[in-house]
Formats: sequence, structure tokens, C-alpha cells
Amino acid sequence: MKSPFPGMDPYLETRWSDVHSRLNIYASDTINPLLPPGLLARSEERAIVASDEVELRDIGPDVSVFERGLAEPTWDSGGAQTAVAEVICVHLRKREIKQRYLEIRDARSGGRVITVIEFVSPTNKCPGDGLTKYRQKQEECRDADVNLVEIDLTRAGDRSLIMPIDCLKRKDRTTYQAWVSRAGELEKGWACRLPLTQRLPALPIPLRPTDPDVLLELQPLIDQIYENGRYAEDIDYSEPLRPPLSPAEAEWAAKLLASQPDKTVRHSTRGHE
Repeated sequence: MKSPFPGMDPYLETRWSDVHSRLNIYASDTINPLLPPGLLARSEERAIVASDEVELRDIGPDVSVFERGLAEPTWDSGGAQTAVAEVICVHLRKREIKQRYLEIRDARSGGRVITVIEFVSPTNKCPGDGLTKYRQKQEECRDADVNLVEIDLTRAGDRSLIMPIDCLKRKDRTTYQAWVSRAGELEKGWACRLPLTQRLPALPIPLRPTDPDVLLELQPLIDQIYENGRYAEDIDYSEPLRPPLSPAEAEWAAKLLASQPDKTVRHSTRGHE
């Protein structure tokens, strides 16, 4: 079953950990057959330490708290009963998080990196280790003359921390955004509009200077994730989004979901993320 949204489904953002992993694997599978001989797409990963509350908020489920009350006093001190504090077991989130990204390498030149493709996570757009390491990766790509394609399909965080969004006209700043930085073009980049209300387009993926771009079609990736992840059974479209849509987008989304009432009655069986 398909998502009710024509392009990126904003409710998939609430399942970002799974969606992000699938995006990288599916994109790698899609790109590899398109590459010229000698180039290979590989999924890589880096570890970030998420110690800031803002970073953690959009990564995984809320902290789970399980109560285990001790109804009877169990400690005896000199014949007198001692009240023992009620114990609350708290399962904390892991502090180290793995982030995946794609690299296109030239197998015939010792595995030299040609292009990096990043599906941006909320942690890359919030102060902390995720942002620091992401900016470091951006600098490494520029210094090494490596193409960098950044695809932001999440609304949480401050996109301007990693992309020169302020340089864009208001009409070109869309709900989702992509940015293509070509090797050797330090003075310019290429912004790609990804509106909520439209199907996601194909993005040009630059390779070696002698190679033509290949096109990465985003919409089939999202459609495949939605179907293979069985999100039609998991997402409750009556739940409020976090962060919320803009008033205009919220009105549009409400009308869209009202025209497909079967979507709004599917209630998730899992806790909020």
C-alpha cells in the first residue's frame, strides 16, 4: 500500500532511524547499476556521541520507564524494619549512534572517493557531536575535491547550519531540500527544491569530470521504504506531527488525509517516537 502523500511522507520522519538505514541501502542498490565501469557505490557509517538533549529528541523513542515497587520492607536492622526506597528502573538511550552515508568510489584508482551522498539526519542540524562531525565531513569533501550531494528529508533541526539556505529566494526554500556541491566548484552550489506537495524528483549525481551525471530517483526509494517497512500498518495519521507543519501545509495535509479516510483510522500499535 502506498503512502497518502504524493512525495515525502512527513510521518516517516517519526521513524527516521529505520527510514534512514533503508534510504542508504536502497539508494546504493539503485545507483550501482547506473554507474560506469570502475565506479562502485558503498554504504558507510560513522559514529556520533549524542549527549545533548536536543540531539536525542529526534533520534529514537522516548526514554522508557518501568516501575517496580517493593511493597514489603525487606531490610532488617537490629530487629527494626527499615523502609526501602521504591525502585524505578530506567532504560536509557544509547549514547553512541551510527549514521550511514553513501560513497561512490573508483575501484581502479585504489578506491578513491568520487562522490559522497548524505541523507541528512536531524542530529546533523543540531548543535553537538553530530553537527561537528558533519561539518568536518563537508570540509573533507571540499579539500579533497569530492562531489557532495546532501538530501534533507527531515524538518527537525536548523538546516541553515549545514546548507547556505539564506542565499536562496523564499520561493526556493521548500519543506525538504537537496544540495549538490560539485568538485572544484568552491564558489557555487546547486539547490534542489523538494516541496511537500509534489512527488520527489530525480537528483543529478555528479561523478568524475569525464562522466555524465547519473540520476537518483527519490520517489521510488520512499515508495519502497513505505511498502517494505509496512508503514501503512504502523503509522497513525491522526497523531500530531513533531515538528508541526506550517499552517498552509497543515491545511493541505488535512484535506489530503480527509480524502483518504482509511489512512486516518490506522492506529499505531507502538509508542511515540
